[in-house]
Amino acid sequence: MRVTVTGAVDLTALVLSADGKVSGDHDMVFFNAPEGQGVQLSGSTLTLDLDGLRPGAERIALVASPQNEDATFATTGALELSVGHGGSEVSFTPEPQGNETALILCEVYSRNKQWKLRAVGQGFSSGLAGVATEFGIDISTDDAAPAPPSPAPSPFSSPSPVPMAAAPSLNLTKVPTGAINLNKSASAKIPMTKADKGSLRLRCSLRWDGRTHGKSDLDLYALYIDANGRQSGSEKVVYYKDRGSLTGSPFMQLDQDSQGAGEENITLIAGHHSYVLFCAYSALGNGAGSFSSYRAHVVVDDGQGSQITVPLYGAKKFSYWVAIALLDFTDPSGVSVRQVEQYGRNFSEKRPTLKSDGSFTMSTGKVEFKGRNE
Repeated sequence: MRVTVTGAVDLTALVLSADGKVSGDHDMVFFNAPEGQGVQLSGSTLTLDLDGLRPGAERIALVASPQNEDATFATTGALELSVGHGGSEVSFTPEPQGNETALILCEVYSRNKQWKLRAVGQGFSSGLAGVATEFGIDISTDDAAPAPPSPAPSPFSSPSPVPMAAAPSLNLTKVPTGAINLNKSASAKIPMTKADKGSLRLRCSLRWDGRTHGKSDLDLYALYIDANGRQSGSEKVVYYKDRGSLTGSPFMQLDQDSQGAGEENITLIAGHHSYVLFCAYSALGNGAGSFSSYRAHVVVDDGQGSQITVPLYGAKKFSYWVAIALLDFTDPSGVSVRQVEQYGRNFSEKRPTLKSDGSFTMSTGKVEFKGRNE
C-alpha cells in the first residue's frame, strides 16, 4: 500500500495499538526516522506492508505538517492525498481551516481482519509535537527527534512499493458527509473515488410546498457542461420537455413533470459532467414570490450516506427563474455542491446560461413558457 501527499508538507505515520497509542518511539515514522516495522518513508510517499506491522498494530494515523516550521496550513497551499493498493486507488483534498500546524489526514485501520481507510481531517495548532504527544510519544525530556528502531533488519530491501500480492485485502471506504443543510453561498463536498466515475448515481430533487387551494407548478432544470468542458450555452439542459437518459448522453434523467405540490427528481451518473446547475422555473401562474412562499429547495443525495440540502433564503417577488445549486465535478476527490441563489430579472422568461468554467448568468438564455417556446 502506498500513500502520497502532494504539497509543501512532511508526511508522518504513527503505528497505533487498540488503545489508540503507540507502543514506543519506534512507532513514529517521519523524516528523521524514515523506517519502522512495516512502514517506510521515501520523500512524500509512505509504503505500508500491512502484513509486516508489529504485533498488536491495529491503526496507522497519517499526519501532514508544514515543511517550514513557522508556517501554517494557511500558507502551505493546497494538499492532495492519494492512497493506492493493488488495483484500487482513492484520492481526496483535505481542507484545513488555516491556523493548524499539523493535520491528521486519514487512518488505515483493521476491522474484522480487513484493512480499511477513512478520512479524518483533524487539525492541531501544536504542530507535529502535539500530535506525537496525543498518541503517546514522550517528548518532554528530549528535544531531539525520536530514534529509529535498533538493529532489527528493515523489512524493505529498497524504496520500491511492497508487492501487493503479499498484503491482505484493503477495503477503501469513503466517509459520508451525513445530512448537511447549506447556509447562503456555502458549499459541501460529497466524496467520490475513481471507481465512482461512471457508476455513482446522484439523485437531485427540487422540492416545494404548494398552495392550500389551486395548482402549484415549479419546474426543475439541469443545465450542464460535459466532462470534456464543451461550452453548453443555454441549450444543453434536462427538463420536462427533454427528460434525458441514463443509458446514454447526457447520463441524467428527469423522472416526472410534477404539476402540483411535491417534487421533481433528476438522477445523474457521476463522471460525465464537469458542472451542473440546478434551477427552478415558476410556471403556470404561480404568482409573485412563489419560490419563497413554496419553500423551494434542492436536495442532493448519493444514496451512500451523504445528503446535502440547498435552501433558498431570499424572497424575490417578481422573478420567474432562480438558480439554486451548482455541482462541480472537476475535483477528483468529490463533487462540490454550492448554494448559489441568484434570481432572474423581474418578469423575464429568459432562463440562465451556464458557461464552460462553471460560471453562469441569469436572464440571458432561451425564452421558455410552459407550453410553448419563443
